[in-house]
Amino acid sequence: MGQEYEDDLDVIVLTDEDGEDHEFELIEILEVGDNEYAVLAPLDGEDAEAEDTVEDDEGEAIILRVETDENGDRVFSDIEDDAEWEQVAEVWESSLEDDDWEEESDDEDDDDEDD
Repeated sequence: MGQEYEDDLDVIVLTDEDGEDHEFELIEILEVGDNEYAVLAPLDGEDAEAEDTVEDDEGEAIILRVETDENGDRVFSDIEDDAEWEQVAEVWESSLEDDDWEEESDDEDDDDEDD
């Protein structure tokens, strides 16, 4: 059963400055202004201590800016500007609150059908 779950994940492998690969689950792509940002959850546990982390209901997640290199490939880069980071984190947290509200609304609808 665990293997089936992992097959459904969008897994991204990022290589750190030491040449080590780390696997992440792509949670969501956010559009903020003219930029895209990837919300990623570490699959190997040790990446949860990265500096660009936000807390969600399922644990730690990191957010990286999505850019396009000269070959047209997507690349992920750190968000170095504090104001940009705060803006993106706020959009992500807001989307989590919206998801929670929708789930609660769906649960209430299900309860009404049971009556």
